[in-house]
Amino acid sequence: MTVSVIIPTYNRREFLREAIESVLAQSFRDFELIVVDDGSRDGTYELVKGYGDRVLYLWQPNRGPAAARNRGAEVARGYYLAFLDSDDLWLPKKLEQQISFMEAHPGARICYTDEIWIRRGRRVNPKKKHAKYSGWIYPRCLPLCIISPSSVMIRRDLWEEVRGFDEDFPVCEDYELWLRIAAREPVYFIRERLIVKRGGHDDQLSRRWGMDIWRVRALVKALQHLELPPHWYRLTLEELHRKSQILIRGFRKRGKLEEAAYFEAILARYPLETTST
Repeated sequence: MTVSVIIPTYNRREFLREAIESVLAQSFRDFELIVVDDGSRDGTYELVKGYGDRVLYLWQPNRGPAAARNRGAEVARGYYLAFLDSDDLWLPKKLEQQISFMEAHPGARICYTDEIWIRRGRRVNPKKKHAKYSGWIYPRCLPLCIISPSSVMIRRDLWEEVRGFDEDFPVCEDYELWLRIAAREPVYFIRERLIVKRGGHDDQLSRRWGMDIWRVRALVKALQHLELPPHWYRLTLEELHRKSQILIRGFRKRGKLEEAAYFEAILARYPLETTST
């Protein structure tokens, strides 16, 4: 088995149908498709079972996208893992082009693709801050999550080395994982738009205020555990301060002084004067 495709889902039956169909329409055929149902109550089971043995269905109590993706990876048989969020779509040559790239670059262990953005049914253009990069991209990953999970293909050996998504992160679990990976090796970018990223719907986790709460926690984890060269450590520290200061202002404006004090304590623990690990 070359590729294991893993779709985590939670109460997105109609989105999921289209996601599954976009995988089954791939020009590259040596894959298995695993749907991990994270406790849905909307008929997801009946939908997936309608595909018979073309889709492996797994159910678990609701534990979030990190745990769902990790669960799929546990049973996956492929040399590569590829993830697809249930509200996104793949274009037909997505797997084919990524496999071709990985085979042409045997040292590459992870790659991601460009994407088409749809917001509330309309195509929109990403802003300059969402630009994609290739190679040693750790500094580019600090401000925001530039890598969509739906665009990634990762070799199993790398996945096992980094031990997958951190299940303590209910959101921004992808941001945290990409930091860990990008700190240790190159992440390669394929410029073709090979996925459709759909957003703007009410249940989308990334629409919530305060996402930087979890990005700050990811940055603290990076400072504590990653072996960063001094320049990258400094950039991580600067990003920690930038995001924390935004949160502090927001919490104070909302009268949440205890939360503001929590992030002020983080900044006191990691002063900008620190320049190395």
